[in-house]
Amino acid sequence: MAVVQAAPVLFDVEATVGRFETLLAKACADGAKLVVFPEAFLGGYPKGATFGATVGERTDEGRALYARYRRSAVEIPGETFEAISAAVARHQVHVVVGVIERGGHTLYCTALVIAPDGTLLARHRKLVPTGMERIIWGRGGADDLAVVDTDLGRIGLAICWENYMPLYRTWLYEQGVQIYCAPTVDMRDSWTATMRHIGVEGRCFVLSANQFAVSDDYPAGFVADAGGPVIRGGSCVVDPFGRFVAGPVFDRGEVLFADIDLDVLDGAYLDLDVVGHYARPDLFQLRTDW
Repeated sequence: MAVVQAAPVLFDVEATVGRFETLLAKACADGAKLVVFPEAFLGGYPKGATFGATVGERTDEGRALYARYRRSAVEIPGETFEAISAAVARHQVHVVVGVIERGGHTLYCTALVIAPDGTLLARHRKLVPTGMERIIWGRGGADDLAVVDTDLGRIGLAICWENYMPLYRTWLYEQGVQIYCAPTVDMRDSWTATMRHIGVEGRCFVLSANQFAVSDDYPAGFVADAGGPVIRGGSCVVDPFGRFVAGPVFDRGEVLFADIDLDVLDGAYLDLDVVGHYARPDLFQLRTDW
């Protein structure tokens, strides 16, 4: 398994697709069968942008910036998606990648699972954009919640702060997730603690891919020069007992590699199965309304 810690080139679709292909080739050269990219890797995470929005007001300059952002988003199907799916097919590997998806007139923060032949296995739109993200992204729906059965194991998706939604995590556990993929841009120490918690709670392997972004990844003047990374990483791989298998890595670009053995899960269930023998359905039940 490989976890990519890198950033796109904001607003430059061609350069970002090229970066995706280069990083994918690097991961595959070392034998990865699953490669996980960060949240918003295609389309970009516009960290620090306000898009001219305050309560009760929007500016023309903000609308112009949003228009530029929207034009760099990914349509499915569409030219950018076809380019990345073709790259995946050339390398014959499973890929999870975060994209900013343009669906109709709305943008969504989306994670995709792409099969080794380049076909789309799953598309999951972030259920609740966080904070200011709500200005620019729509809400996902129940129709694209997915845990995908593959020859590597059952792959599930939770984007960034969806990992703080206990009922969504429980739903993923109920679907038998074994390889829990968490693309993000959260670079806080609390994030890695959350990944360890999920590994233990869900008795699953957790692959978290974060961006490592510097000012050169953004247009000139887009972000203030803070003298360091704009997004500093923190990508990691965690086992079902909360132990780091790879990472966390901060303050540099990296492709992290980890070997995982799903047979470990059989022993992990000895003392904990939060949707099985460690549940109390006579007291608590998760109800889904769709």
